[in-house]
Amino acid sequence: MATLQVQQVFSDYQGQVVLKGLDLTVEKGEIVALLGPSGCGKTTLLRAIAGLQAITSGKIIINGRVVADDGRFVASEQRGVGMIFQDYALFPHLTVAENILFGVETRDKSLRASRLAQMLALVKLEGLEKRYPHELSGGQQQRVSIARALAYEPEVLLLDEPFSNIDAKVRREMMLEIREILKSHNVSAVFVTHSKDEAFVFADKLALFNQGQIVQSGDAENLYSTPTDKYVADFLGAGNYLKAKVVGDQRIATAIGEMDSDTVLNLSVGSEAEVLLRPQQLLMKADESGIGEITGRRFLGNVCQYQVQVAENVLDVHSAEPDLLVGQRVAIECKRHSLVLF
Repeated sequence: MATLQVQQVFSDYQGQVVLKGLDLTVEKGEIVALLGPSGCGKTTLLRAIAGLQAITSGKIIINGRVVADDGRFVASEQRGVGMIFQDYALFPHLTVAENILFGVETRDKSLRASRLAQMLALVKLEGLEKRYPHELSGGQQQRVSIARALAYEPEVLLLDEPFSNIDAKVRREMMLEIREILKSHNVSAVFVTHSKDEAFVFADKLALFNQGQIVQSGDAENLYSTPTDKYVADFLGAGNYLKAKVVGDQRIATAIGEMDSDTVLNLSVGSEAEVLLRPQQLLMKADESGIGEITGRRFLGNVCQYQVQVAENVLDVHSAEPDLLVGQRVAIECKRHSLVLF
């Protein structure tokens, strides 16, 4: 059974429709990222799941129990939902131990002590239970926030941009660490972010938002390699668009030559379209009679980013070859893969 089901959910705010018929399923132990720009509705959906925002129509189900629909609204504290916020939301006047145990209902001292020890070990904060939030680093405060949420034993964990206030140097390490904690406890989680890099590292599945709707969902690799439209393609990474004509079931003609697809194309022979080519899918080499001319170069560490003029097109090409220079002529071709046409 899925931990969380969102079915055709609409939600209004101050007369504006914010969520427009959303569907989302989160399986047991799955981490799903709600990804999109500011104002697209992802935080509104998180609040609706938590019971902090009413829905206009639709249904929200947690572990088989309807918590919101047209005639029902279960209060936030009765939904079995834990929340982690970007500003940690710790009680400044409570110690680490008191913050962690805040939502634990049992009054049994031995059980509380056991739960505290377990949570401190889980987030690697042993020995810091008597400190106050202001005595901790940002990363340590977020660990306390996570321990507090998990101590409550929620049925689903909601994370609202939890890494945005973490120092960039330790952010990736902490994301991997927290992901491992959630996975080891088989916790279902919904994670809001505007960063595709965070979503790629932390989540199992992405749900990409645009203006109150989920436009595509699935694992990061599939969304990146087979986007359904330009919005998805551009949000998840840089891309080049070349005019293309379909000349076979798996073959197109473009300004850089004909190319074959690993899969059958979604358009019939004779159709005209644009083909999406990621910068790393293009290959080039120095060639005095080549069809391209390098017009820009940036060193990025492990690769160089080149701008290459081909006829009226300026292509973004990432290459491990560092010795090509601005003004140089190059031959350019595309690695064979499953072509995406729009």
